[in-house]
Amino acid sequence: MHMAGFQKKKIFVFSDFDGTITAMESLEAVFVKFLPGQWEPVKKKILAKETTLREAVPRIIEQIPSQKCTEILEFVSQMPIREGLEDFIDFLDERGIPLVIVSGGIRKMVEIKLGALIERVHDVIAVDVDASEKHLRVHSAYAGGDELVDKAAVINRYPADVKVVIGDGLTDFNMARHADLVFARDALSTYLMENGISHIQWNDFTDVKNRFQQWLAQN
Repeated sequence: MHMAGFQKKKIFVFSDFDGTITAMESLEAVFVKFLPGQWEPVKKKILAKETTLREAVPRIIEQIPSQKCTEILEFVSQMPIREGLEDFIDFLDERGIPLVIVSGGIRKMVEIKLGALIERVHDVIAVDVDASEKHLRVHSAYAGGDELVDKAAVINRYPADVKVVIGDGLTDFNMARHADLVFARDALSTYLMENGISHIQWNDFTDVKNRFQQWLAQN
């Protein structure tokens, strides 16, 4: 493969988890199932900028009884992953390109869903949850601005000459603005189009692998 332009440059791939690696918004699905009727009004307030993800998400999570933790992880383990993920990780491994998962969701949910694949991920940045008390408690070492995980700040911590971002939604907007190459779908793609920001649309990780391979060959 021709990679002349990048022989001496360090490339990192940063991927969202909910709705990107998973084929549905897993944290949102947990809220709908375990706190029925409570998420939709909060989501509307977030979209209307009447509250922030940093304020709203912990408030929702901390209403969930800790005894539900095992049931939640079992529920998440049944959710489908987008096609082509393992092949995409193989592709990155062959080229020595680290994959970092940057999620505003719960770390345990990422770990349970990825299973053995987690060992092949360079890093997982996500929200930690303490289940030692009656209700879940949230801790994020990466909170910043309006976000529970300040994804833009996170990706800028890595020694990357080339930042590649894969995402789908609201929490990926700022991260995408700091990337050299963006693979976007759904709300993220709409946002980037509206703001005149270049990106590649994708459906599954086979698309990402093929288009990324082409991009590398051309640069």
